[in-house]
Amino acid sequence: MNFPIQTIRKDFPNLNVKIHGKPLVYMDNGATTLKPQCVIDKINAHYTSGTSNVHRGVHYLSEQATAEYEGAREKIRNFINASKASEIIFTKGTTDGINLVAHGYGRKFLKEGDEIIISEMEHHSNIVPWQLLCESIGCRLKVIPINDEGELMLDEFDKLLNPKTKFVSIVYVSNSLGTINPVKAIIEKAHARDVPVLVDAAQAVNNLPIDVRELDCDFLAFSGHKLFGPTGTGVLFGKVQWLNQMLPYQGGGDMISSVTFEKTTYNILPYKFEAGTPNIAGMIGLGAAVDYLQNVGLDNIAKYEQELLAYGTEALQKISGLRIIGTAKHKVSILSFVMNNIHAHDLGTLIDEEGVAIRTGHHCTQPVMQHFKVPATSRASLTFYNTKDEIDILVASINKAKELFPD
Repeated sequence: MNFPIQTIRKDFPNLNVKIHGKPLVYMDNGATTLKPQCVIDKINAHYTSGTSNVHRGVHYLSEQATAEYEGAREKIRNFINASKASEIIFTKGTTDGINLVAHGYGRKFLKEGDEIIISEMEHHSNIVPWQLLCESIGCRLKVIPINDEGELMLDEFDKLLNPKTKFVSIVYVSNSLGTINPVKAIIEKAHARDVPVLVDAAQAVNNLPIDVRELDCDFLAFSGHKLFGPTGTGVLFGKVQWLNQMLPYQGGGDMISSVTFEKTTYNILPYKFEAGTPNIAGMIGLGAAVDYLQNVGLDNIAKYEQELLAYGTEALQKISGLRIIGTAKHKVSILSFVMNNIHAHDLGTLIDEEGVAIRTGHHCTQPVMQHFKVPATSRASLTFYNTKDEIDILVASINKAKELFPD
């Protein structure tokens, strides 16, 4: 496809950095993405000429900051096609959003003996909050297994669904395998039993167009820093019918309507779940990131990244002693692999000398590592500012490292 890659690369100043005297080849996008200059400029403008707290202020700067902050909420509502802005809760990230639901929904609606279904490929952020809830109230966690390609075994999901199932929380795209899960089918199966579903979209939101109304999910969480926005920002989408009934996650300023020593009345949505002064500049910056992505086009990005995935898969498979972990039929541009005789951490250190940044370790998915019987993988996660030339540099750096670890 005719993708304007060189023009796009100029938008990301971090790509001009040199590592050990060599041009940066940044392939750690699954951990966090680089930020375009327009996002950096937007944050800088807030701090240099628009600093103020939001809401309640009647002076100009406060009203201006509030308009930009709430404008970002509207941009995000449109980006994921939520029906109303009150369904968009600003959080610190995906982890914060999942914990909010585990506390606010779980403690309100779940009880001892109830069952929650997750999958074997979940990030720790979609395991531990539910374990904490289970330990607290006595419900039980059930796990959908994966096959050796890194795909969910949906027939096993069908077997797990039963009258005790009261909640499903599922990852859209695996951060360690790249697998795209059939979340719409999972939601439909759960809803047939009146079971609500949360979708962890941390790795999906910058790879796939997301339409929460088309998916019909009850909750959806993602992080701003994986969407080319600032760290410490995130979004939880929730259907109003649930958000209105849920317990607040935190207490304090802005989440109240009135306070006396006898009783507190909570604020309307979405502010009921946004206690305290928020990350104002961060959310304004996230709004700018959404503008940027919509200008490039999610469909264009997805097509280009699939080209990178195909090219990278073929190139890595030619390296003797390398095995790709995660070979699902439907996946995003994440390439996780192991090498004979080279631990992932050693490989990551060696190719860093060539300016190549990848992620090594368990990627906060230790059950996945246990499934494939490996201690860790090396993960090259590609996005739309990466190039085929950079993949060639990755391959060359791996081959150079291999010289120090002969088979």
